[in-house]
Amino acid sequence: MYEETITLKRADDSTRSYVEALLENNGLPSQDIRSKRECFYIAHDGADPVGIGGIETHGSDGLLRSVVIEQSARGRGLGTALCDSLEATASADGIERLYLLTTTAADFFAARGYAEIERADAPARIQQTTEFDELCPTTATCMKKPV
Repeated sequence: MYEETITLKRADDSTRSYVEALLENNGLPSQDIRSKRECFYIAHDGADPVGIGGIETHGSDGLLRSVVIEQSARGRGLGTALCDSLEATASADGIERLYLLTTTAADFFAARGYAEIERADAPARIQQTTEFDELCPTTATCMKKPV
């Protein structure tokens, strides 16, 4: 199991193409990256970028989105380390609850303490995000976790 921590760096114009490419290569939505760039973080293992994740803040609620690890770096616990770092960042920013949509990783997030909820039970400001309203299919699993 991976025991070191990762470092998060906020995405900027110089890293936007990395974020877009990693999302697209993993079948995740990238259409709103330019307008939501400040929500995304790049995970680094030393100097190497190994993944990304995003947090959209909506008052005391947050939307965890687009968590993905480079294919070559999987299986080392980096996804867990990335989620730990994103959740700590969310908590430090005053977020009390994180919501997410997933089509492939419900078991991973359930093991992290996220509970499945009805999509309609997410707060209106979360439901009105581009991720909920346009980008993720209605078949995606909706999950929630207090942070």
